[in-house]
Amino acid sequence: MRNRYLLCTALAVMGFSVSLLSLPANAQASRWAAADDPLAKSLIEQERKWAEAGCTHNGIEKTILAEDFHGTAPNGSLYDKKVAVASDPHPKTSEEACVMYDVKVHYFGDNIAILYGSESAVHVEADGHKDKVKLTWTDTWLKRNGKWQIIAVQDMPSEMK
Repeated sequence: MRNRYLLCTALAVMGFSVSLLSLPANAQASRWAAADDPLAKSLIEQERKWAEAGCTHNGIEKTILAEDFHGTAPNGSLYDKKVAVASDPHPKTSEEACVMYDVKVHYFGDNIAILYGSESAVHVEADGHKDKVKLTWTDTWLKRNGKWQIIAVQDMPSEMK
């Protein structure tokens, strides 16, 4: 009797698994933003302000980063919104000549946008030493409750050309 129960249970589970595998998958529609897309222009402008924040101290990260934001810094360390909005996360350096380069926007459905771009700045150390740094990044934006915010970023150093 016990073997028959186990066999019936196993078949039921296998049948359920097979039926799950036969369901059609509905992937999110994706598309690259057109050059004149107003939402893409708005997201890029907000990214520009963030890229310039080290020079302008505009505080934009307080509004564009979601409360559950997480990022990966160029050195591989992880950080959250609290660290990103700290008044002076790098007290021994300041920045000048902040520049954002070309940015591409890729939508996934109506609520996710991934922006791919790069930026550079000159880091000025407390002793006056200057070092030009370029970052290439991927930022993930999510529309939640009608508001677009960054939920994740990945920054990596890249070579200046």
